[in-house]
Amino acid sequence: MGGMGRRICSSDAVARSVREYEGVTRKHAIGEMIRSLKIDAPDVIASFGDDAAVIRHGDEALLLAADGIWSRLMEADPEWAGFCSVLVNIHDIAAMGGRPLAMVDILSLSDDRIRDKVTRGMLSACEKFNVPIVGGHLHPDTPYSVIDVAILGIAKLDSVIYSHTAQAGDHVIAAVDLEGRVHPSSAMNWDSVTMKSAELVRAQIRVMQEIGEAHLVTAGKDVSNPGILGTLGMLLEVSGKGAVIDLDVIPKPNLMKHHLSFEHWVRMYPGMGFILTAKEEHVAEVRRRFKKVGMTAATIGHVNGDRHLCIKYREEQSSVFDLGRESIMGIDTWLSASFP
Repeated sequence: MGGMGRRICSSDAVARSVREYEGVTRKHAIGEMIRSLKIDAPDVIASFGDDAAVIRHGDEALLLAADGIWSRLMEADPEWAGFCSVLVNIHDIAAMGGRPLAMVDILSLSDDRIRDKVTRGMLSACEKFNVPIVGGHLHPDTPYSVIDVAILGIAKLDSVIYSHTAQAGDHVIAAVDLEGRVHPSSAMNWDSVTMKSAELVRAQIRVMQEIGEAHLVTAGKDVSNPGILGTLGMLLEVSGKGAVIDLDVIPKPNLMKHHLSFEHWVRMYPGMGFILTAKEEHVAEVRRRFKKVGMTAATIGHVNGDRHLCIKYREEQSSVFDLGRESIMGIDTWLSASFP
């Protein structure tokens, strides 16, 4: 899919590269924090485990999320870090089928030159997606440089796309904008956004809202730092399900052209990418809607009930995660059971 590329070495090599990738292993600490913070509230429909908290507000849902940027990206390219701090939060709202409304930020730094670069990147992303930053907090005298952003979105209450609602038998769909480049400041970032028009990237974000309102999918997440397979593993973990994925049909750009191995590609953070699950009768329409906004969507496998994420390549099959015995985020089954 998506053009010619380098040959996949083996399913075992891909499984190991994903399982040991720092973008995945960094998620393990989430569970311990959840156990110390979890709070029940009558209007909170979903919280930990989804891309945004879902808060009932009349007939609508308020979507609340926050994200921080790796310090190494801040050190490598503060302007790109600023852009990404906005981008990843907008993705979190889009992944839930929502419309992003506004953001606030917390910026910690001691160097005015870094501040100017970070805010330039943030402003560029805000203008491209037409989502404003309306406040926040500044730490002007810290010995480190960090940017964190929180976002508020909105969705129809019956149209929210959750992470924990995948069902056995669903198709697994990967949707990615393959027209992009490896970002020059970060080998793990696929930039398909900065060179695109504001009209196009806004349409790519809006398509998730349209998919949610049409009730075309059963679950979804934006592809984040763990990459395509790591993100799918997180979705399966909170859904209490498993899946078998065919590596040959995962959408990919021309890997040789971009000097990428397949193992590298499936661990990258794409500029615009989502993992979804859907019933067979809705797959063609989901793919059509993504194609209309310049994204490649393909069925890459199917959900099952055995709590293993397995990948296959030709005659080989390997386990990436045994979610019945190990955890990606440290979210126990009692937490998954607390979801509606």
